Amino acid sequence: MGLCRFYGLRGRHIIKEKRNVAEMNYLWGFMILVGILYASFNGTLPEVTEAAINSAKEAVSLCITMMGVVSFWTGMMRIAEKAGVIEGATKKLMPFLRFLFPRIPGGHPANQYIAANMIANVFGLGWAATPAGLKAMEELAKLEEERGKPGYAPAGEGIFADGKKKGNKTGKSGGELPVSANRKSGRVASNEMCTFLILNISSLQLIPVNMIAYRSQYGSVNPAGIIAPAIVATAVSTGVAVVYCKVKDSRKRRV
Repeated sequence: MGLCRFYGLRGRHIIKEKRNVAEMNYLWGFMILVGILYASFNGTLPEVTEAAINSAKEAVSLCITMMGVVSFWTGMMRIAEKAGVIEGATKKLMPFLRFLFPRIPGGHPANQYIAANMIANVFGLGWAATPAGLKAMEELAKLEEERGKPGYAPAGEGIFADGKKKGNKTGKSGGELPVSANRKSGRVASNEMCTFLILNISSLQLIPVNMIAYRSQYGSVNPAGIIAPAIVATAVSTGVAVVYCKVKDSRKRRV
């Protein structure tokens, strides 16, 4: 009975995700259809057709340009990693990481991935930052599992509502279903995960490579002219993000 409930909830979750994707497809399809019908009645269908063709051509051209930028900077990040630059930068960043993530152990792998993600973001390498960010989240999830947090138990173990760790999640041992399988008590992001996500959103950037590449692609006279405004804007947003995270973290500790 417990196993049926577990897979029943999982199946409903998958069906809900597919339904959400289908709804988005219907929405985009509806918007395209309305645009075509409006252009037909307004007599601007040739312009819409021309714009669609030109946009497709520009998209391909932009992808080729960005592919070169991505390949170059991602390769540079890999070289820096192999040469030990990332490891050295991680050590330099440790005081800052300890300030932001005081409950992550010093030698935990999450620190290295967080540092690599921050370094890539500082140089505006969003693509190079993504793999490191995903690995950092995985390591933070493992850290929550080590702490015994509900919802982070490895497959086959599970932490049950009675607070005991049990070897099967089918309910055969007399316990309830794991908390991770319970609709009301699923996996919850930790403070470290939330802080890391907010810092990624604020994203301090010294060299916004993405924007420079876009401006160059679309004929900007001075593509690098965005550097100074980007530094100011992202420095302010990152400062606000750090203050916000520390305030929320301190309030949660008091509660």
